[in-house]
Amino acid sequence: MTGLEELARRLGLSRADMLGRTDRLVHGTTVATNALLERKGAQVALLTTQGHRDVIEMREGLKDDRYNLRTAPPEPLVPRELRFGVRERVRPDGEVSIPLDQDSLGEAIAAIREAGVTSVAVCFLHSDRNPTHEIAAVERPQRELPYISVSRSSDVLPQIKEYERVSTTIVNAYVEPAVRRYLTNLETRLKEAGLASQLFIILSHGGMAPVAEAARLAAGTVLSGPAGGISGCRRCAELLGIPDLVPFDMGGTSTDISLITDGRASLSADGGLADQRIALRSLDIASIAAGGGSIATVDASGTFRVGPESAGSVPGPACYGNGGLEATVTDANVILGYLDASAFMGGKRPLDRAASEAAIDRLATSLGLSREEAAAGVYRMVNLRMADGIRLMTLRRGVDPP
Repeated sequence: MTGLEELARRLGLSRADMLGRTDRLVHGTTVATNALLERKGAQVALLTTQGHRDVIEMREGLKDDRYNLRTAPPEPLVPRELRFGVRERVRPDGEVSIPLDQDSLGEAIAAIREAGVTSVAVCFLHSDRNPTHEIAAVERPQRELPYISVSRSSDVLPQIKEYERVSTTIVNAYVEPAVRRYLTNLETRLKEAGLASQLFIILSHGGMAPVAEAARLAAGTVLSGPAGGISGCRRCAELLGIPDLVPFDMGGTSTDISLITDGRASLSADGGLADQRIALRSLDIASIAAGGGSIATVDASGTFRVGPESAGSVPGPACYGNGGLEATVTDANVILGYLDASAFMGGKRPLDRAASEAAIDRLATSLGLSREEAAAGVYRMVNLRMADGIRLMTLRRGVDPP
């Protein structure tokens, strides 16, 4: 809203006049991205076919580094005690083998109510061929637990491959409440501010959708913010006459890396984020938990980390002066002189260097280093992670940039 106010000022209009004359407003958001990277989504329960509640952990029998015996398995978004098997069975051809058992479903709903979850993912075996059991199962929690959100796999990803369908549906359930709340509030504020046209949301594949559809398929907005950047980079490649580029988008919580090859951005259905499989079509983007707001910490064992937790925009880095106390990448950049505290945002919002110094000093004490050494350590660590992200992204796509 502040950005729109500034744009209107530059156009010599009031914000209401500008919005009233706007034909279309398109918005990219990282709400779903940040929820996954920071694991701050909804508490999710899973309703699935009896005997299949561990598909999410079995995955496809593979892991990213399959020859590393010490690789820990990714932590599932739904703990085992919140995965409930329901007696029912649909065959691969869509024929019903075991009708949906209402008593079994009722027991699962009672357990969900007792657990106090805020979102439910429903994914039954072979529902891509016959969704009747899923549709019937969704009706009861929607009726009996109207305060929770419900995602069903035959609506989110109606296609074969059980793990991909389960994982994508769980991701949708995990981010949907936050995405819906954010988009609904934004749409309301824009209408109150004078927007007469429709608000559209950028989706992960680079297209756009109205608010209602983007909120329903919230997993499709996981790369909404970076997708807009890819479109911009594709246009830059055209304007510059450079067909091959590595778009690099560093934000507050994440850094997003992709490729423009022969002037085109590639689409993929093999994507994911934060160790979670998302089988919806999307631009080929790799996101890593490294941004300006990434928090530097030293844990009980003395291990130095930067991220994945982020200070976000509120309270933000300590230097923002909004009450943030923890050392972030931005604070390190202030200490090292890469950010001019007095010239931030063209001098409209000077940064609080003293707050950055206090935050970095606390980190330096834990590490036994000077202020400058601690800040340099934060800077080096996040840059190494970004460099590794670019290297992995390009090598996996068969590209060897100079």
